[in-house]
Amino acid sequence: MNQILFSKFDTEIKNEPNRKKKSLLKFFRYQFVFSIVIILLCLSYYIYIIYDTTQKEKLSRKLLSNFNIDMIYSKNSDYDTSQITINDAAQKDSFIIGIIEIKKLKIVYPIVSDVNDDLLKMSTCRFFGPKPNEVGNLCIAAHNYNDTRFFSKIHQLNLNDSINIYDENGNMVKYLVYDKYTIEATDTKCTSQDTNGLREITLLTCNNRTGYRLVVKAREEQAGANMRPYNM
Repeated sequence: MNQILFSKFDTEIKNEPNRKKKSLLKFFRYQFVFSIVIILLCLSYYIYIIYDTTQKEKLSRKLLSNFNIDMIYSKNSDYDTSQITINDAAQKDSFIIGIIEIKKLKIVYPIVSDVNDDLLKMSTCRFFGPKPNEVGNLCIAAHNYNDTRFFSKIHQLNLNDSINIYDENGNMVKYLVYDKYTIEATDTKCTSQDTNGLREITLLTCNNRTGYRLVVKAREEQAGANMRPYNM
């Protein structure tokens, strides 16, 4: 009787490592499957973000094209291109008020009249200040995607680099960079409208590495002497 019991006990002891091994393998198998699912979900989300921003970039180009075409084919000499609205129910009160062109960075984008999360995904936006090329400080905000889109490269702008702003009638004023710095998100001093009667622009975007805002300020090249039509 004892011999039978001891024999059974010895068998169970011998099988214990195998059970632990199987249990451990099962645990690692579940861990592996779970990790694969998480990776696939993250990859899918990343692909979606890239696709979404790319589509918004295409929409921005389309808005710019429509802006230019309307200027060319309008028969009304005092035609107001602000009639071109954003075709989205959520943005029905927003419209294009001009164009920003930075040749050094090889970017041209329409400027949308308002700013919110959805509009920032499709173009540059007026954050604060007057309409393009009016006296005051036009503050323009855009996203930084750490690539070539929107304001991702404005950190490359230096003193006296030029920025062209076209108003609703296609007239252009050249602005020259005179300052560049970073601020905290709550700092709004850069939006001041005290420009001594001159036209200024302020470009704002996120600095994704530090969490601060990057500010680039520019002032008109010559007061009232450099207006010229947009070259198609």
